[in-house]
Amino acid sequence: MNIIPQPVPFIPAQRTATEGPAPEFFAAATLHGQAVPERLWHVQDLIPAKTVTILTGDGGTGKSLAAIQLATATALGRSWLGQATTSGPALFISAEDDRDELHRRVASLAHAEDFALADLDALTLCSLAGDDALLSVPEGAGKTMRETPLFQKVEAWVAEHRPALTVLDTLADLFGGDEINRGQARQFIGQLRGLALKHETTVLLLAHPSLSGMARGDGNSGSTAWNNSVRSRLYLRRQQAEDGAAVDPNARTLEVMKSNYGPIGASLALRYREGAFFCEGNGTALDALAATAKADRVFVKLLRECHANGRRVNHTGGNSYAPKVFAAHPEAEGVTKNAFRRAMETALASGSARIETEGPQSRRVSYLVPGAAS
Repeated sequence: MNIIPQPVPFIPAQRTATEGPAPEFFAAATLHGQAVPERLWHVQDLIPAKTVTILTGDGGTGKSLAAIQLATATALGRSWLGQATTSGPALFISAEDDRDELHRRVASLAHAEDFALADLDALTLCSLAGDDALLSVPEGAGKTMRETPLFQKVEAWVAEHRPALTVLDTLADLFGGDEINRGQARQFIGQLRGLALKHETTVLLLAHPSLSGMARGDGNSGSTAWNNSVRSRLYLRRQQAEDGAAVDPNARTLEVMKSNYGPIGASLALRYREGAFFCEGNGTALDALAATAKADRVFVKLLRECHANGRRVNHTGGNSYAPKVFAAHPEAEGVTKNAFRRAMETALASGSARIETEGPQSRRVSYLVPGAAS
């Protein structure tokens, strides 16, 4: 286990105030005959390589633990939560935990996953707890985000050591702008994506969801620009019963909320045990995807059946809430209310379901019907 060393001299490219990055123009025809580059993943179907993924999680759910567990798995060339990872050096930067807490975390992982701290020579830790941890701050009348000297020091270290994975914990401590400012959010993600592309590292940015994101169950943080700007977003949450109550204090669900390069809605059932998370039932991402596909199929099937029988279900709640009605249906095939909720969002997004509204303005009623894509 290392603590981040002093960075080697690194001089970022100098540009004038009006000069931007030089765009690369090329004719599409020049790609003819060239091998199509393989899509690279740091964790297959969960975390794409050489770009930015956001991991959100409610306070106390263990997102920092899950992230440092990924960093150790990367450094050791092991699987993470039952999923294969790209092995290589890893950097974990924490603005929340001090050196002692980081020590406790990796020691607990070593005990739970049966390795020695001496094996972690490929994992570098950096604690910024108590320090000015801002990587980017707004500047000038336009409040354009500017990389700080700390960002440049981190980039210098990444440029020299070329980690396969760079974890940043957390957004609230590292981002000096306004989290609900769409432009600033996109600029910061752009700066991190530049770091990832230039130095071929996968960036995992940890964040707390907003209150509305927690209420909706989607884990979004601040402006939707955060979700829109990244290529992948994961949400770690406590498992809940159908009535919304917590099931088991040690049970968690890791869910793919966005993936530009793979399917969304896949989830992994996790359990905290002796200082680490473990995937329940030795499930894989493929198993989770199969369960998601099943929920999608059954949702559309039951929606068609209800529509054909003249029974209305809605997307808002109450006794006619589609996920609730379908979970209690004798042909639910074991799909839960939460799984049907995710399937409903997928169906609405894909056009397999749509919302119809009728009635006078004072008493509008909305309900779900099968869409053209179904």
